[in-house]
Amino acid sequence: MRDWVSFSEIKSRARLEQVLHSYQVDWLRLSGLHQYRGRCPIHQGQGTEAFHANLERGVFHCFACGAGGNVLDFIAAMEGCSIREAALRLQGSPGDGRRPATRVAASEPGRSKLVTKKRDVNPPLGFSLEVDCRHPYLARRRIDATTASHFGVGYCGSGGLMSGRIAIPIHDSHGRLVAYCGRAMDGATPRYRFPAGFQKSRVLFNYHRARAIDRPLIVVEGFFDCMRVHQAGYRCVAALMGARLSPAQKALLADQFSSVVLLLDGDQTGRAATAQIARDLRSACSVTELLVPEDMQPDQMEADQIRQILTRVERRQQIVAI
Repeated sequence: MRDWVSFSEIKSRARLEQVLHSYQVDWLRLSGLHQYRGRCPIHQGQGTEAFHANLERGVFHCFACGAGGNVLDFIAAMEGCSIREAALRLQGSPGDGRRPATRVAASEPGRSKLVTKKRDVNPPLGFSLEVDCRHPYLARRRIDATTASHFGVGYCGSGGLMSGRIAIPIHDSHGRLVAYCGRAMDGATPRYRFPAGFQKSRVLFNYHRARAIDRPLIVVEGFFDCMRVHQAGYRCVAALMGARLSPAQKALLADQFSSVVLLLDGDQTGRAATAQIARDLRSACSVTELLVPEDMQPDQMEADQIRQILTRVERRQQIVAI
């Protein structure tokens, strides 16, 4: 039986100020009686005046992305979940296993700025999204249903931050779900949407699966690169979610892998990143640099092309398809 939720009771006691604290929204400035404004924490746009919040009324609105509503709408947008799931997080239902979102005490009277302590880890999510792993967009990106299901990737039709996007679950090194990234399908910006406060520099996409495989790790840049390499038969693969290697990511690699194979994009940025990351990693493990065709990236290549590139070092590095 589903947990009972009293939406009216939750909205009457939940304070938007507390929730803003819990999401570390500390950059809003006072612009009037009970009124704050600043950069939007939902779509993380660059506009410095787009997001407006009235703490007395407990409502917000972003004039850039269009998000708005009450405290439940804010949590749903930040977490990419339904209103009911947002209510359960506030309610802290024991049967649901979710933690209340309002973990931080209310700010002191007279404060003109929202201040919180910096978070240095990505806490596990208390929910998961229902997604369609057979959405046509994935087929256009040549990701088959088996691969999409393995990675838990699919179209999110529910409300929230991931709504109308391809939701990609991200796990920490222990396999705990810590975030979703939403990939736009129609040219909308941002192309990849991460929840506010998520620190992608502290994790590697698919690392928790790859670390269990006794093979050199293939490192790529993006989510779809990772899925395409996996689909070509090479399961010991992880993505940086960008073209930079952070100190935390370097530590993760050095902790579990004695050998790393770099398979970054073939553009100028990817080539430069390959050289830089190789220099950074060589003090910690063995590194092999592989170059994909110029101005291409692994997710644009056929499976046979991926295999052809990786077979160059298969015998020496034993990165056999499994």
